[in-house]
Amino acid sequence: MPRHPSVRRPGPRLLGAVACLVLGIGLIGGAAAGSWLTDEADAAPATAAATFAKGRDVWHNTPADRLFPRTVNGLGVGPGGADRTWTRIAVAPDSGCGGAYDPKLAAALTRAGCTRLLRATYADATRTSVITVGAQITKTDQPGMRALNTRFSTKSLGTRTDLLPLPYAAKGTPAEDFGRAQRASWTVRILTDIPVVVYAVSGFADGRTVAEPQPAEEAVRPGATTAPAESGLGHDAKGLADRVGTDFRKAAGSPTQTTEASS
Repeated sequence: MPRHPSVRRPGPRLLGAVACLVLGIGLIGGAAAGSWLTDEADAAPATAAATFAKGRDVWHNTPADRLFPRTVNGLGVGPGGADRTWTRIAVAPDSGCGGAYDPKLAAALTRAGCTRLLRATYADATRTSVITVGAQITKTDQPGMRALNTRFSTKSLGTRTDLLPLPYAAKGTPAEDFGRAQRASWTVRILTDIPVVVYAVSGFADGRTVAEPQPAEEAVRPGATTAPAESGLGHDAKGLADRVGTDFRKAAGSPTQTTEASS
């Protein structure tokens, strides 16, 4: 009878090589799947809670030049659609909120708490207007910010002339004579997607007093003929508050622009 050829069994080396190949393919596939899942997770929008929490740390995680730019260009935001340019002339040291507001405004904001206050003062291109813009980082939660925004809106707290922010009058700058009596226009914004209150207050750089300050939202209305309106001081306050509020939201990764009370 003819003999059948013997079947040679694979040796240990060959078996080991095959096992390594299979393991390697599995690891590569797992890594690719993990990367795909991670990329998908990174692409997912942050939750409102995560954005709100991130907004609380923006003040010390973000360079000052990103939150309060050295130069701000406002295209078409001046009287009659004119362009405005503001240059930062002073930055206040980080501080608490004491001495930043008129007493009644301070009392209205007390329930939100104060983690930190950041302020900067700007001058317009002609150096005739000076504007202090500030951001109060609060201690309250998101429902607390919504409640505060509702209170400001329903009680018109942002338009009362006995509830104004105070200027940051840095010595040796065009704003050194910018005091209480020089305040011409202002706005206060209670942001609800991040724990921040943004405000701006404007005045004349020559130190002239203003008998009747006007809320920025009223001063920018077409046809307004008051001094704050015609000088563009309402536009200055509104334009800088808009920009700084946007910069804080961007730094926190806020995907939306919510509606908040403003004056």
